[in-house]
Amino acid sequence: MMNTLRQTLTLLTLSVLLSSCALTPVAPPAPVVAPAQFKESGPWQRAAISSAAVPDDWWTLFKDPVLDDLERQLVIGNENLKSLAAAVSSARAVLEASRSAFYPTLSAGLSANRSGSAPAPASSAVSNPANNLSLSANASWEIDLWGRLSQATTGAQASLQASANDLAAARLSAQATLAQTYFSMRTAEAQQRLLERSVLAYQRSLDLTQVRYGGGVAARTDVLQAQTQLKSAQAQVAESTAQRAQFEHAIAVLLGLSPSALAIEYTGTIAATLMLPPALPATLLERRPDIAAAQSRVAAAYAQIGVKDAAFFPTLSLTASGQLGQSALANLLNAPNSLWALGVALAEPIFDGGQRTLASAQARASAEQATAAYRQTVLTALQEVEDNLLLARQLQREAELQQEALQFAQRTLDITLAQYRGGTVSYLNVVVAQTVAYNSESNLLSVRNRQLAAVNLLLKNIAGRWQSIDEGRVAVE
Repeated sequence: MMNTLRQTLTLLTLSVLLSSCALTPVAPPAPVVAPAQFKESGPWQRAAISSAAVPDDWWTLFKDPVLDDLERQLVIGNENLKSLAAAVSSARAVLEASRSAFYPTLSAGLSANRSGSAPAPASSAVSNPANNLSLSANASWEIDLWGRLSQATTGAQASLQASANDLAAARLSAQATLAQTYFSMRTAEAQQRLLERSVLAYQRSLDLTQVRYGGGVAARTDVLQAQTQLKSAQAQVAESTAQRAQFEHAIAVLLGLSPSALAIEYTGTIAATLMLPPALPATLLERRPDIAAAQSRVAAAYAQIGVKDAAFFPTLSLTASGQLGQSALANLLNAPNSLWALGVALAEPIFDGGQRTLASAQARASAEQATAAYRQTVLTALQEVEDNLLLARQLQREAELQQEALQFAQRTLDITLAQYRGGTVSYLNVVVAQTVAYNSESNLLSVRNRQLAAVNLLLKNIAGRWQSIDEGRVAVE
């Protein structure tokens, strides 16, 4: 027995020494580096892409208490976020399972049977049945000689990080979607209020035209034109009301509620567009969770190469077993008739039809695919920042020009109405001037909504907030 124990300890020592000969893992490529400057902005600082926390409550830059409350409800109720949170829990369980593979496994069993034999035909003797009880225990431990288990754990850790980053990316995307849907709803309210004011103005114009027609100074066509304009505006009010309700329904679903369970108070007030800072640091991209998730998947894919390559080498396991047998349960643990065994198992596949080679090639192809996806994610992120920087700045200029156009249209309308009352122009001139004024103000609201969308997406693209920023609100009368 001492010789057997000594041999077992010798093999254990040898296995520990062999573990130092583990495979050298294949290192993933270096992270993508952001450019020194962006085409559509001022100078940016160079920074490597890495994972960092997305700032909390970044939407509070818009200074809207209702939006703040909705965003807080989103994190709690959104069903897509709940699904991804469950995926994170699943990935965490996989990681813990991979870590448990480093520990020995132990199993125990208890069996009982009653046996006897039938008497021979020539004999009248009857054998008495016998009871047999057996208690067994088995233990095994795989030595991680070639780093297969450690590489599996590394991959599981990277996969867990990727799942956590997927959750953060989905949360950020849902928050941005909610903000934009909310801005669209408020813009629809502002459009509705504009149409309601237009209906009142068109009603006054119709009353004026009917008085002039009754006095014989206006044609019947003037009355018909005024009535057509009024009814068209009333129809547009109904359409804008439906649009506003649809946006409210969409917000309810984002919050994990049925549309009938949410009612948002009508305000007709939209948030002011945030002024962009003169320059943004490239380090803001470090907070993008989708980039961090793609980078973690690269690490997980390269860890799988080590797992598959380790299959080319033998596996070494230490085993131990023991068994106690007796005919009575009371004497089972005191039974002198016991068996035990210690052993070492070394297993190496001889022929597998090239399965290990193909698995290794597949792991390398998957790593290249993950690397390409990661680089594409970074390029897409840079494009998104460029696009929304350009769009936000151009829309800012467009809003200024549209504001000036609205002022000119209002002055033209005032002059045309005065001329119509004086009988120097036809009502067609009034219709044209009113249409131009309405379109100018409606276009201005649309541009402001597009500005909010561009800035909102830019905040999403840089995963949070910037520092120097102007804030405010605009009320649409």
